[in-house]
Parts: sequence; structure tokens; C-alpha cells
Amino acid sequence: MTKLSEVKIPPRHASCWEVPKGHFFRINSVEGPQVGDLNIWNANDLTERFFSGKTRQLHASHVSTGDKLWSTLPGLRPLATITHNTLDWYGWDEDGGGVHDVIGTRCDPYTNHMLKGEDYNHCCHSNLTRALAAHKSIKPEVAELHIHDVLNVFMCTGFTKDTKQYFMKASPVRPGDFIEFFAEVDLLCALSACPGGDCGASHSDDVTPCYPLLVEIYSPGEGSLGDWTPSVRNLYGGKHGI
Repeated sequence: MTKLSEVKIPPRHASCWEVPKGHFFRINSVEGPQVGDLNIWNANDLTERFFSGKTRQLHASHVSTGDKLWSTLPGLRPLATITHNTLDWYGWDEDGGGVHDVIGTRCDPYTNHMLKGEDYNHCCHSNLTRALAAHKSIKPEVAELHIHDVLNVFMCTGFTKDTKQYFMKASPVRPGDFIEFFAEVDLLCALSACPGGDCGASHSDDVTPCYPLLVEIYSPGEGSLGDWTPSVRNLYGGKHGI
């Protein structure tokens, strides 16, 4: 593979990048334990975007090498495939926790205000909104409508054994770890370096230690894709009995 470009995402902020179909991108831990919230769209149609619920249904609550990230209805096709994950070794811990979940939605200022009674403008939802608005040169209120439930990159989560409630714990990610994706279609991506840092302590504040994340975009080696073809939209006829 040949590295084409990179994007460094500052703590408590988000950035967008595009990946041509048939190319790869990596999300890297570079300075300290940090989780990220990832949104993915069809670069040519923002209404087709990552469907975390369907991905969870077709694979598992946490995703890893070989799993696909599926798009929303009516497209319902793989947007990307995970091709490498240096945290594969983690598996499931004694609490039932795993890494890279498609359970949690994303931290957002609305829930934060409901729970804490205060405005905080650097939740992942807000970070992703600002990034998409800037990248597409659209108003924030328009961009916000396209922000969706995320892949929680590097986050360590699960359900409590007794009450089956969602929990977060400190991520095992360390500098040098990465997760790599293959673009099955032209992609627009956005990643927020979560204000929760490694999500092992406090959240949605400016106190928790946070670190940047590095995204790298790669082209494939010549001839390495063989007979691969881009994924196609779901073939259901769309009549819905009407």
C-alpha cells in the first residue's frame, strides 16, 4: 500500500476526510489512550450512511477484522470492511467488555444538558456537526441532521451482568494501535476525538486527559485487489406491497 495523505484530529474536535472506493484508511492512536466516534457516509449521497443497528444485528455488539460496516435502508450494503485491528487480542474481558462497539450512540449536548443542566459544546455530536458543516460548506443545523449513531473506535464497553446496562471502562488502546478499513464505495468520513479521553473516568468536560487521533489514507498495491468490485445497493424492488 502507498500512503496518500493523513489527517490529525485534535482532542475534543472532529475532522472529515474522503476515501475513494478500493482504498484503505487507518485510525491510529499516537500520543495516549483516546477513543473516537466515527461517522461514515456515501461520499456521493449523504442520505446513505452507516447503520450501526444493522451492523450490530448482522455481526455483533463489537466489531473487528472481517466485519463490515453496513449502510442505511434502502441501500443496505457494505460501506467499509475492517481489514486490520491491533486490538483483536483483547476479545472479551471478565466484565463482558469488548473494544470497538456499535452499542453506544455518541455523547451529545442534549443528553449532557438533561443530566447536568449545563451546555457543553464539545461532545462528539457537536464536534461531528461542526466538521461536516465545514467540509460540505453547509449550515450547522443542516449538517446536524446527517450526524448518526457511530462506531465507537477503541472504546471498551459492554453490558453489566446483573442489570444488562451499558457501561464504559478505560480503553486498552495505546500509541501504535490502529484499526484499518477498506472502502467498498466512495466514502466521506468524520471522526471525533471524544472529550471522554479513554472513557475510564469523567466525560463531556475539559478536564479529562485527551489526546489526538491520526487518520491515514492508503491506495492499494498494484493488482492487490484482484477481481474486487464496489458494493452495490440492495436489490429489493421497493414496492412495499403498494
